[in-house]
Amino acid sequence: MAKHSRTWFVRAGKNATFIDDFRMNSVVAIGWHETGPISPTTSDDTLTALFDRTFPTAKPGTRRVWQAQVRRFLTEMHPGDHVATYDPNSRLYLLGTVDGQPEWRNGPLPRMRAVKWTHQTPRDVLTVGTRNGLGSIATFFRASQDASDELWAKSVPLGSEVTESAPPPAPIAVLAQDEDAQAAETVLREDMREKSEQFIEDRIASLDWQQMQELVAGILRAMGYHATVAADGSDRGVDIFASPDGLGLQEPRIFVEVKHRSGAMGADELRSFLGGRRAGDRCLYVSTGGFTKEARYEADRAIVPLTMITLPKLRELLLQHYEKLDPAARALVPLQRLYWPVE
Repeated sequence: MAKHSRTWFVRAGKNATFIDDFRMNSVVAIGWHETGPISPTTSDDTLTALFDRTFPTAKPGTRRVWQAQVRRFLTEMHPGDHVATYDPNSRLYLLGTVDGQPEWRNGPLPRMRAVKWTHQTPRDVLTVGTRNGLGSIATFFRASQDASDELWAKSVPLGSEVTESAPPPAPIAVLAQDEDAQAAETVLREDMREKSEQFIEDRIASLDWQQMQELVAGILRAMGYHATVAADGSDRGVDIFASPDGLGLQEPRIFVEVKHRSGAMGADELRSFLGGRRAGDRCLYVSTGGFTKEARYEADRAIVPLTMITLPKLRELLLQHYEKLDPAARALVPLQRLYWPVE
């Protein structure tokens, strides 16, 4: 497969709102009109100050990402470079060549470049890897060489009927292709799920010790218990108490210790926590740093039921009961439900 020059991907606004503008006016364009015109020769320090001044409520990291995209659009994209955008309504990638220097125009996407649109590629003919690589939420980025090569290799000239493609392969080849696509999607799905779990655990680990106690208490409430966090300065060896009635008159009486630190909890800490517990009590020991082998042995031989909760287990409980969390607990680890297609 012949390699093409680099291909820049320019998103036509959220949900491709401006795709008709791109197509009909033969342009690609990006926004941040609030800054006004910016010269390609503007220094990085001046650009940083401009974005900080114009978007004071945005996070610093977000401002740097926006700044970098504007800088690249103005200075790294050149006439003759390939460019692509995506129309989700027709499921087509529009391909062309940059045909001009950056210009300024009025409107929500004021920074523009002229483009000669020449080809289009149906999304459905692309491999899962390429589709995933073109799925960045960034407004403007450079496609990988592999994605660029496949986009162009599977493209047809504008005006061609994309539905009238080559005759379908034999059933065995179709089956193999489907199996390959399914396998790639499965790998991608598992990769995304693993990353999601890791990021959620990162967010939980970033809480301070008081927030961690409130989160654990919130999960217990979501499970149907009345849970109370011990007052600051309390030295009873118990961070949270929970029971069905909140008074401890109904069983189970649940005593909870929360240790939010990097080091693993040992047997001595568990023995100290279990001291004074009596029949009918239930104990939870939450340690975001995990437990030593000796601590697990101590838990196995405890005279009262003891459940040890590590950070991954805490993440599982959070997700399992998230919909029933009260607003205060949910605000500690705000999450958004995402849907993924399955077989």
